[in-house]
Amino acid sequence: MESPLRVGVPPPGDGAKNRPMLTTNLLLRHGLAVHGGARVITDDGAGPARSATFAEIGARSARLAGALRRLGVRPGDRVATLAWNHQAHFEAYLAVPGMGAVLHTLNLRLFPDQLAWIVNHAEDRVLLVDASLAPLLAKLGDLPALERVVVLDDEYEGLLAAEEPVFDWPEVDEAAPATLCYTSGTTGNPKGVAYSHRSVVIHALAQCGADAFAISGRDRILLVVPMFHANAWGLPYAGWMAGSRFVLPGPNLQADHLAALIRHHRVTFAEGVPTIWNDMLAHTEAYGVDFSSLRMILSGGSAVPRSLIAAYRDRFGVPLVQAWGMTETGPLAAIAFPPADAEAGGEDELDYRARTGRIIAGVEVRAVDESGAEVPRDGVAVGELEARGPWVTSSYYREPAPERFHDGWLRTGDVGSIDERGFIRLTDRTKDVIKSGGEWISSVELETRLMAHPDVFEAAVIAVPDERWQERPLACVVRRPGASAGPAELTAFLTDQVARWWLPERWSFVDEIPKTSVGKFDKKELRARHAAGLLPVVGGAP
Repeated sequence: MESPLRVGVPPPGDGAKNRPMLTTNLLLRHGLAVHGGARVITDDGAGPARSATFAEIGARSARLAGALRRLGVRPGDRVATLAWNHQAHFEAYLAVPGMGAVLHTLNLRLFPDQLAWIVNHAEDRVLLVDASLAPLLAKLGDLPALERVVVLDDEYEGLLAAEEPVFDWPEVDEAAPATLCYTSGTTGNPKGVAYSHRSVVIHALAQCGADAFAISGRDRILLVVPMFHANAWGLPYAGWMAGSRFVLPGPNLQADHLAALIRHHRVTFAEGVPTIWNDMLAHTEAYGVDFSSLRMILSGGSAVPRSLIAAYRDRFGVPLVQAWGMTETGPLAAIAFPPADAEAGGEDELDYRARTGRIIAGVEVRAVDESGAEVPRDGVAVGELEARGPWVTSSYYREPAPERFHDGWLRTGDVGSIDERGFIRLTDRTKDVIKSGGEWISSVELETRLMAHPDVFEAAVIAVPDERWQERPLACVVRRPGASAGPAELTAFLTDQVARWWLPERWSFVDEIPKTSVGKFDKKELRARHAAGLLPVVGGAP
């Protein structure tokens, strides 16, 4: 009788050849064999919704793989996409890594010179592009490695029609890259992060766990996060594995359209950056929505204000769940679920939900001081967060960055504390912290406090030079329509919530906060505008 310690392990001498590889093809086969009737719906509001079963998607993905092979794509080659969230993009998620090539999703919100740099750095051979984005592609200039561009319209359909709906999917090494995503490049050139097949599968399994998002065949997932951003947070693979129904909004991310999709398709799970849900909240105040089908809204990418979490809980009974991660962490690393002993519906529960997140199984996170020593996990001591795990990258693609990786740990650039139960509380990015008179001020904390004021729609806080204190906070505020709260009222609102020396003396009231390509506040742009004298500032030195 085989030893119980070796159940499921190949016998000695058999080697790894008899061990099933953790690849996207494993997920593909499972989805087709078990969930063939599940559906992917594309509904951009511009015409009738398009619907296809997993079985139909699988056959079309096989045709796409065959077409790409006919175009000369070989294992390891990069196939890029410049596309919104729709069925053809979903097909590429399955076909490209499944044939052994690497799916490279391009961030269509980057500047043309950044996109051109990324395409050339990755040496993409084939590009699948939405017809609506052809003008953007035309601005990229010389792309010497690119051999073929396929427009996702009649040309794409013609390519698929010429192939058979079956494909001889190869055996792929689970350590091989499946997808390639680049960071948004807020400092320097964007950095490429390659996700292995193994990391994609393990990440999908983790997302389906009960202590994560419990993705299942009963879910209808509204995929708001762009499919070019960190594998759409991994949800296309998790939902395919679980047999979830997908609702894809195309380029239409307006609040009224997303609200209509939630109502019409009875969406159970939706995800997006906080800006999306802030806009949605404003829309509900004006028009009302039906959120009765939702069991969870996932938000991340930047800090989710406590007031926003409370609004969705108290007005709609919907958990707005905050998660933390980054392109380099695959992306999921922590989820802000309250512990079992937190009082349901109470302030204690809300306090936990407003934290950055609790470290999930499979990822290790620690906070270290400037010497590299780990600080106490007491929820008070602050340091830079470092992470490692089976889906956390250990290097950038073709880009040595020893300052970001050491001894198997990724330096995240996030600053925060960790408590004894594994809850993280971020205070800032290393490049965004404010050091005033030798003491640290958390811009993130000030922002979330300010956005709890009923007159404030958005707020971003940056450090500006100060003759006496070296740096002081400048609060950039977008007021809600018709609101008039000024520095005095907002300062009074903050007085009992933060240390007195945190209170901003400088205020800038603006029409909008600039955003990065993935919807985060672009503080680099705010700092540049301030340096150029382009931000109207009220107040001055204390």
